[in-house]
Amino acid sequence: MLISGNLPLSKPCPCGSGDLLSQCCGVYLQGQLAAPTAEKLMRSRYTAYCLKNIDYLFNTEHPNRREPNSRKLITATANNVKWIGLTVVSTAAGQAKNDTGVVEFVAVYQEGHQVAQLHERSQFIKENGKWFYTEGEMLSPIQPKKNEPCWCHSGKKFKQCHGKKR
Repeated sequence: MLISGNLPLSKPCPCGSGDLLSQCCGVYLQGQLAAPTAEKLMRSRYTAYCLKNIDYLFNTEHPNRREPNSRKLITATANNVKWIGLTVVSTAAGQAKNDTGVVEFVAVYQEGHQVAQLHERSQFIKENGKWFYTEGEMLSPIQPKKNEPCWCHSGKKFKQCHGKKR
């Protein structure tokens, strides 16, 4: 079974949890369950971008944050960007007992021939038992030490990849 896009539920979840899509973000994208934490919502939104699930992305953005062209902007991003990998850097609050949460993450993506990273600290709010994305603060790209793996998921050391002096 497919959720959206072309990834079957029997494949690993794009969010990087190590679980199958059917046992991870798939249950949220299909509407079987609401994401129980801010981090789970953030991971499921990343997966929704990977799978181009525009309805899920629109519906999990807080209604007060939506602009008249929100759906169009989400669609443009989903169609123009290939998501490569996700790393959760930190979380603050955002648990089932909380009403707000913060998730800092790095998402690696490709747009055209350019590979880049989105480093963001996202804000979430829970209303009536459902988490919503409210806003994100863009942060400077993470630069690993020269002998650490490159942030782009190439498998190379940073110094041999994006850490090269140009």
